[in-house]
Amino acid sequence: MNLVIKWNGKEYLLEDISEQITVLRLKEIIYEKTKVNPIHQKLLGINFKGKPFTDDTKLCLLSVKPGMKIMMMGTQEDILSTIISPPIEVTETNVIDDFDIEEEEVLIQNRAEYLAKIQKRVDSYKVYEVNPPRPGKRLLVLDIDYTIFDHRSSAENGFQLMRPYLHEFLAAVYPWYDIVIWSATGMKWIKAKMEELGMMNNDNYKLMFFMDSGAMITIHTEKYGLIETKPLGVIWGMYPQYSCKNTIMFDDLRRNFLMNPSSGLKIRPFQNAHQNRSTDCELLHLSNYLLQILDVDDFTTLRHSRWERYICFFFFIVL
Repeated sequence: MNLVIKWNGKEYLLEDISEQITVLRLKEIIYEKTKVNPIHQKLLGINFKGKPFTDDTKLCLLSVKPGMKIMMMGTQEDILSTIISPPIEVTETNVIDDFDIEEEEVLIQNRAEYLAKIQKRVDSYKVYEVNPPRPGKRLLVLDIDYTIFDHRSSAENGFQLMRPYLHEFLAAVYPWYDIVIWSATGMKWIKAKMEELGMMNNDNYKLMFFMDSGAMITIHTEKYGLIETKPLGVIWGMYPQYSCKNTIMFDDLRRNFLMNPSSGLKIRPFQNAHQNRSTDCELLHLSNYLLQILDVDDFTTLRHSRWERYICFFFFIVL
């Protein structure tokens, strides 16, 4: 029988596949086409009587039919090594990724020199647009490392380091929010991570565009010195339909929304994925928050640091 493997936005035809071969042999054939190591492959849409199947399971025992299209998740070895063990981020100011600031007001967002830097990014920086903006939508800006992905723990594939409920979260908020990914790394790494996590071509939601470290600016604070941050004004300058009134950013580092403190929500960092994967419900709860604030015309009237209280209050009112 013939099968079609869908991976990385492409379809690969597998011809004359015997129903008597094992899943492992199928993965080896897929490797010949994609160069994705069998141990890193995850085949989606295949059932085995409602139970997990192993590499030793024969295709004849699975829900595999001639002509079936099978979605495969996985990343090639050379790219995977970068994803799972990326280098420590070094910027022009040598700011290490894990550095953060205390919860305090640093009034620098309206200083002329920083506004000039933002305008320079608006004029020269090019986002990697995946899908066009949709009329009337709010804007959700997401970080990657420690926000939706544990980039320090070791694993066989990036899927094991994905934050729980990520796809459910994105599918739940997508009808009302355009979704942007902004990471303080390079664009090549961002694209690879989105592919590995199954976010690039998902049927339940669409990402609008990606931004990398090139869109960030350096600012100076009296207490912390030089800091690199993610000014949302870069997005607002390129897409004027978004503003502080309808934009919210999730990041595990408060310093990344220092230029837009009223638009940032500091998410708990997702670390030690193997230990915390079964208990982490941050995205599940945050999806509720994003849906509950849809009736708020101006997001700057909210204190996102109190988002959990808002959910509890809403739950109490409903009861």
